[in-house]
Amino acid sequence: MAVDRYSFPFTAIVGQERMKLALVLNAIHPAIGGVLIRGEKGTAKSTAVRALARLLPEQQVVTGCHFGCHPADRDTLCSDCRERVEAGEDPLPTSTRRMRVVELPINASEDRVVGTIDLEAALKEGSRRFEPGVLAEANRNILYVDEVNLLDDHIVDVLLDAAAMGVNTVEREGVSVSHPARFILVGTMNPEEGELRPQLLDRFGLCVDVEGIRDLEQRVAIVEQRAHWEDDPGAFYASHQDGEDEVKNRISEAINTFPEVELPRAILRLVAQLSVALEVDGHRSDLVCARAAQAKAAYDRAEEVGLNHVTEVAEMVFAHRLRTVPFGKGGPNLGEVINRVVGVA
Repeated sequence: MAVDRYSFPFTAIVGQERMKLALVLNAIHPAIGGVLIRGEKGTAKSTAVRALARLLPEQQVVTGCHFGCHPADRDTLCSDCRERVEAGEDPLPTSTRRMRVVELPINASEDRVVGTIDLEAALKEGSRRFEPGVLAEANRNILYVDEVNLLDDHIVDVLLDAAAMGVNTVEREGVSVSHPARFILVGTMNPEEGELRPQLLDRFGLCVDVEGIRDLEQRVAIVEQRAHWEDDPGAFYASHQDGEDEVKNRISEAINTFPEVELPRAILRLVAQLSVALEVDGHRSDLVCARAAQAKAAYDRAEEVGLNHVTEVAEMVFAHRLRTVPFGKGGPNLGEVINRVVGVA
C-alpha cells in the first residue's frame, strides 16, 4: 500500500479511545447517525478521521457517475444511472475507489452544500441541469464538518436531514432534483465558541468529548510518534502495519456481519429503561443505542449484543441528550444508572 504522507496511522494515535471507537462504529453502520466530537483544538480530531478513511473497504462505483453509485444497489441509483440502465447500458461499467474525506467549508452557502438547478434550462428546454454540491461529493464517503456550531442552523438541518434520509432533494420554482446522499457524518466543535441548539445536538447519533491528554508519558509519546512519522512516514507506517491491518479487517468483517448479530429483546428493554431513567426526550436515543451496541458487538466478533456492549456505547449515546449536566461533571453517574436499571430489568 502506498504511504500517504498526510495520513497518520489510526492505531498510532495516542489515547482518545472513545473518539476512535465512535468513528469505527459509524463506519460499520452509518445509520447510527454520525458523531459529534466536542473539544479543544489539537486533540487529533481531523487526524483520526483521515486515518480511519484509509482503513475502510474499497468501493465498487459506477464509472463516470458523479455520485459514485453502487452498481449492484439498483434501489439507490441516481437518475443518471437509472437512465443509463433504461437505455440498455446493463450491466453498468464499474470501477474501484477508496473512500475519502469530504470537508465542508465553514463559509459554505446552502447552494454550495445541496447543489443548484439551472432554472433557465429547466423552464426553456425542459431539462434538469443540476450542479452537484458538497452532499453529492460526500455520497458513500465521509463528510467532515469542522466547527459545526459556527454554521447557520439551517445548513446544519440540511446536513442532518440528508444524513438521516440518505437522499438530498433540491427544489427551486417547482423543479425538483434528488440524488443519493449516504455518508458518514463527522462534526467537530469547540464548546467555548458556542453551543448547538438541543434540537440539533439530538440529531447526531453519538457525541464524544475530547481534551488534551494530561498524562506526561502519553504527551511525550505523542511528540515522539509525530516526529518519527515526519522523519520517515514509510518506516513509521510499516511499524504499525499489523495493527492497521487488524482494525481494517475487523471493520470489514463487522460491516458484513452486522445484520446477523442478534439483538435480544432483553437488551432492547434495557436500552428503553436507560432512556426513561435518564429522562431523555423522544425515541432517537433508543434506536441509536441499539444500533451502536449492535455495531460494537459485530466489531468484537460477537454473535449477539450483550450488556457490556450497551455499557461501552451508552455514554456516547446519552451524554449530549441529557437535560442536566454531562456524566462525570456533577450529573448522573452512568454506572449507577445502569446498575439500577439492570436491577429491575
